[in-house]
Amino acid sequence: MNLSSKVAVVTGAGSGIGKACALGMLAAGYRVVLAGRRSEALEDTARSAGVPATQWLTVPTDITNPAAVQALFARTQEVFGRVDVLFNNAGINVPGVPLEDLSFEHWRQVIETNLTGAFLCAQAAYRLMKKQSPRGGRIINNGSVSAHVPRPFSSPYNAAKHGITGLTKSIALDGRPFDIACGQIDIGNADSPLAGKMRHGVPQADGAIAVEPTIDVRHVVDAVLYMSGLPLDANVPTITVMATKMPYVGRG
Repeated sequence: MNLSSKVAVVTGAGSGIGKACALGMLAAGYRVVLAGRRSEALEDTARSAGVPATQWLTVPTDITNPAAVQALFARTQEVFGRVDVLFNNAGINVPGVPLEDLSFEHWRQVIETNLTGAFLCAQAAYRLMKKQSPRGGRIINNGSVSAHVPRPFSSPYNAAKHGITGLTKSIALDGRPFDIACGQIDIGNADSPLAGKMRHGVPQADGAIAVEPTIDVRHVVDAVLYMSGLPLDANVPTITVMATKMPYVGRG
């Protein structure tokens, strides 16, 4: 398949890393389905790509809602006939607080969006990839360096991202007979709205507040395009793209 015949679904495509990757995939020739909560943001992203409107589709979606996720992939199949790549990117965070002060509502919001939402999208994509012809496809889950080591006061985000690692491995294993590849990209301090606070200082393991270096989001886009472009007999189970000098190795 050449890229112009490949269909990618990108969640969280209205801003940040999702927006950057959706634009990168459109520029590379993919047909892209942009999913996210805000219709206006999705439309702005798609139109800013400067490609024909036949190359993209926006579908406002609450990924924590199973019916909405099913509607997203039904619409994808209806318009483009298949899905070759899912970039499971959508995610949120909540203000960091000591564990004993974390509200159940904040815990629930992060787990439902970052883990359950990723599962629902992966499940719907998997079902379509398994039955379509040609069969198969690729699922790329946005993990985080927090899938390996936590930041202080980040239990819901850290738990969700560790869960993403287990989900990725399970999909990679179960998808083998059906030509469904699954990998995970772990991003450290890409310069997006979510990481903007790094420039002003964030808590460290020793209790200090320190400014952390960031990287241009285009490096993340390049990695996602590399993973997406592989033939289905090759896979990148996990890749870490991070600022060289961020406190990750030896974080504490």
